[in-house]
Order: sequence, then C-alpha cells, then structure tokens
Amino acid sequence: MTTLHAYLSYRDAPTALDWLARAFGFETTMRYDADNGTVAHAEARLDDVAIIVFSDDGAGYDRPAPRDEAVGQGMYLAVAAESDVDAAWERALAADATPVWKPEGTEWGNYRCRVRDPEGYEWTFGTHKPGEPAGDW
Repeated sequence: MTTLHAYLSYRDAPTALDWLARAFGFETTMRYDADNGTVAHAEARLDDVAIIVFSDDGAGYDRPAPRDEAVGQGMYLAVAAESDVDAAWERALAADATPVWKPEGTEWGNYRCRVRDPEGYEWTFGTHKPGEPAGDW
C-alpha cells in the first residue's frame, strides 16, 4: 500500500504546530527539536491525514504569491459532509486564517472552502474525494 504525506517548512514551526491544532484540529504525534529550539522534525495527524512539519532554519523558502485570490497549490483535505467543510471554515477563521474561498459548491459537485495559514500555505476542505469516480458532472 502506498500513502502520500506532505512536508511543510515553517519559519516558526513551533507556532505553526500550535496554529494547526487550533485551526484544524491537528494533533502533534511526534516532535524532535534541534538544539537551537527549532523543529528538526515533527508529525501531526488529523484523522487519516498525517503531515510532516519542520523549521526552515533561516533558509527562507519562498511561498507562491497569490494570483487573484489563490496561489494555485496547497493541501486538500477530503471530509465526509458539507457541514464538515463549514465547521473547518469557522474554526480556521476563528484561528485568524486568511479566507480565500468561502464554503460553496462547484460545478463538478464539490463543496469546498479554502484558507491560507499565517505563513502562506493554502488549505482546502472539500467533500470530493480525489481518485474516486465523480459520476456525471
């Protein structure tokens, strides 16, 4: 079985891990701090989603600049129901996420929302499950 996991560098990874917990409910399941107080490697889980988070240690990795309202790439989390999308939106906004797309339906049958975290990564929550047949649009 193959699984896919995203890895994200943050300028302030300790704060990012706290924010991911408040905004989306991620639980840090592993964390190894470097001697300088940065995060060398951490793992966070939300249901069946697991991500890797680490400090960029001053590397200054670029984030894509928004074109119109979105950057054109990011994380997509599939949820079971429209109410889950709405709840993710409200929780993220309460944690000071930047709104990108409010919860709404798409012409291809997905109900989704998108926010940007404090360091510029985009997070989309939607009801469409990638890789599964979508049916007739």
